[in-house]
Amino acid sequence: MTTADMIKQLCEQMNISVSELARRIGQTPQNFNKKLQRETVTLDELKAIADVLGIRFEQAFILPDGNEIKISNE
Repeated sequence: MTTADMIKQLCEQMNISVSELARRIGQTPQNFNKKLQRETVTLDELKAIADVLGIRFEQAFILPDGNEIKISNE
């Protein structure tokens, strides 16, 4: 699943359009849709999406011993 697919699925589950999400994170719908098409959404934008929707975002590397190196919007 691509980042764009994840964002679209998130929008469906949160009952919000991708255009509205773009506006909430301070971007034009046209610009945000181009980023989705090119798969150039940044980590900071993913954190902003989580913040405006009131949800948690995590990204992690999980090492063989179970330790994690994690990025979160918390």
